[in-house]
Amino acid sequence: MFGLESGILVLFLVCIAAIFVFEFINGFHDTANAVATVIYTNTLKPQYAVVLSGTLNFLGVMLGGVGVAMGIVELMPIDVIASQDIGVSVSIILSVLIAAIAWNLGTWYYGIPCSSSHTLVGSIIGGVMAFSIDVAGNSNSVPWTKAKDIGFSLLLSPLIGFSIAFLLMLLMKKLVSKSSVIFDKPDPLSPPPFWIRLILILTCSGVSYAHGSNDGQKGVGLTLLALICFAPGYFALNQEKDLTQILPHVQPIEMRLQSVDVRKLGEGQLESYFSASHAAQELDSMLKNNSVILKSEQKTYVRTHLAKMDKSMKKLMEAYPAVFSKDEITEYKTHIKELKPYFEYAPKWVVLMISLALGIGTMIGWKRIVVTIGSKIGKDHLTYAQGASSELVAASTIGLSTLFKLPVSTTHILSSGIAGTMVASKGLKNLQKKTLKNIALAWILTLPVCVALAFALYHVLKLFLT
Repeated sequence: MFGLESGILVLFLVCIAAIFVFEFINGFHDTANAVATVIYTNTLKPQYAVVLSGTLNFLGVMLGGVGVAMGIVELMPIDVIASQDIGVSVSIILSVLIAAIAWNLGTWYYGIPCSSSHTLVGSIIGGVMAFSIDVAGNSNSVPWTKAKDIGFSLLLSPLIGFSIAFLLMLLMKKLVSKSSVIFDKPDPLSPPPFWIRLILILTCSGVSYAHGSNDGQKGVGLTLLALICFAPGYFALNQEKDLTQILPHVQPIEMRLQSVDVRKLGEGQLESYFSASHAAQELDSMLKNNSVILKSEQKTYVRTHLAKMDKSMKKLMEAYPAVFSKDEITEYKTHIKELKPYFEYAPKWVVLMISLALGIGTMIGWKRIVVTIGSKIGKDHLTYAQGASSELVAASTIGLSTLFKLPVSTTHILSSGIAGTMVASKGLKNLQKKTLKNIALAWILTLPVCVALAFALYHVLKLFLT
């Protein structure tokens, strides 16, 4: 398989199995949030709710693109990792996965809603930090800027969930009669009226699909990392694309950069200019000499520089109109649109595998988190209005985050949204402090614990694998 020797093939399959397990756990750990409202409002029976949610998670991964997946790939210095001994590469991949799986399982066992996104990002930072210090003696390989952007989105999303759900609930109380059935406690023996039931099913479906399109891509990104490390010749670049067509799109960008008046650039833009210019020159030099016949390590090199050029040119475009004209920006966007499919892609079988893992996971082990979300955040039973408000906010926030290629926490958005609706109903006294304390504690501890765990696991695994 992929030209791998039997021993390396075993390690590869272990990594793929670990990724499948991570995404499987993600299914019942995070997606339980989506089904909690329809179950606790007696809108759907549990078995129907989890099948609906699992199916839409599957579709979310299949149709959600790869933008968030690329964000995960960018968190790891793939070119440096792929150039190391295979034992070192496996050590960093498994350290990340084992740390994330362990924390997710632990918080699930105790019924604590915890973010799989936080868990994964913390584990990646810890693994990359250990690798970077081990190989280079410093932590410069950790993409701190990218980690900061993702961390900011993870921290901000719960505040958004709480605030908007709080305001939406207040608005409903103003516009809808207080005697309306939407503010009633659900009848445990009968489903809600048809129109309420329809709204709740639609919001549950929205959260499930959005979760698949965002969280599912994290598994796709992890699988791509493993594939590029083990078989860069097959997966560093999209083999379905004609590699001879890369250079005709790189050269116009390189020529335009040579004519830029660097005196007009700010300090940050100047750094981006040199980064983009260097990447374009390196690509031009390598592709001129090799055309289609590239060695495995060269394909990884080309991928890295295509991504670097794309990222740097985006920042340079901020110099419009002082440096670039509108036509030049349009031309650049046309070239990069043609280049993206070469390095921003995922094999169909990878997307299908992650879709299945997330979908099946959704249908198993969901109950612990559902109980916490449905009955332990607020002191009162979840009402129809609270369920619909929190899920509408969650689906919208996660969908927008996917659009901007940012991983966010389904758990934190939805649980904070439910807390917001509870406060809007009867004030802070309506919250169960013990549950909120556990959620907040998990929120605070997840990053440092996962960083430390992955850091330690890397060194332990390296002893056995190298």
